[in-house]
Amino acid sequence: MPLIPLVGHRELRRQLIDAASRGSLPASLLLHGPRGVGKQRLALWLGQYLLCTAPAEDPRPCGRCEHCRFAASLAHPDLRWFFPRPRTESDASLSDVLDDLGEGLSERLANEGLYAPPSGTEGIFVASVRALVHLAAQTPAMANRKIFIVGDAERMVPQEGAEFAANAFLKLLEEPPADTAIILTTSEPGALLPTIRSRVVSVRVPLMPEKDVRELIEMPKFSAALDQTDLPHSVSERVRLAAGAPGLLLGAQTRRDATSTAAALLQAADGSLSPPDRVKAVMSLGASRSRGHFTDALDALTAMLRERARGALGRGDTPGALAASRAIDLVLEARLRANGNVSPQLLASHLVRELTGRLS
Repeated sequence: MPLIPLVGHRELRRQLIDAASRGSLPASLLLHGPRGVGKQRLALWLGQYLLCTAPAEDPRPCGRCEHCRFAASLAHPDLRWFFPRPRTESDASLSDVLDDLGEGLSERLANEGLYAPPSGTEGIFVASVRALVHLAAQTPAMANRKIFIVGDAERMVPQEGAEFAANAFLKLLEEPPADTAIILTTSEPGALLPTIRSRVVSVRVPLMPEKDVRELIEMPKFSAALDQTDLPHSVSERVRLAAGAPGLLLGAQTRRDATSTAAALLQAADGSLSPPDRVKAVMSLGASRSRGHFTDALDALTAMLRERARGALGRGDTPGALAASRAIDLVLEARLRANGNVSPQLLASHLVRELTGRLS
């Protein structure tokens, strides 16, 4: 079953095609923009375009050649899509990593490439980075080039003792082989390591116009996926809620739950809650809630604090911006510790204590 067709971003596609036809498309590219606008689907389209063997005078990707058919079904051996997955052992073998990615690809392909955001416990861990670097050093298996797509690249998790893999990946970004293109995508470019951002050419992917959002939402597969949620059934209401980013509608309930928990933790740290309500906010992260929910809430809390920092800067409130930035560091530290065997309640309680007084 092929991926759902790419909708929208026509002008950006034209620019990418023009750069590729002139031989000026960067070998290491970063597609960034709002969450839910289809950056990874756009990256897959670009990978298919680069692999397509249709005559130069024909529209590409043609969708008919062998390379296009394999790419559209995520079966092309020279088009590799890495994205956040559950933690694997750092010494996992290449075959183990590829088997795990294959499982993830099968899940996404079963829904024609429609998927909810990854859980907060999922990431791009060192074994995946090592596998990517290893594959990049090999010759293409079928085409005349290799394409690597790294979705949600901000989820690349630094791990102690993995400096060699990290340095090898940075070198790959800086000087990829002549037959290799690397496309990273992120909704949070500020969360990417500066050493990564400095080695890629950034291209912003904008929000989609209402006409394109409607076209996507009216596709049977997309509509059926949304019917499994608690969203309104009206197409017009769904278009309104999407606000230019239809991918946000997938997994909307999970995102609302995470945002609600993050808001409660922020209120507890702000001093906006009474002591009993503060305890209640922390205890809501009980054993019945998954560790993934807690890390999702920490991600939402980070986004809230970044918005607070931007707002403070806009008002000329430098102390407020610095306080929010320091708070972000504390949340990111908690986010890293959440990957270990730590009680979400205890970690949330410690985080609230650390944040109290810094934001009020």
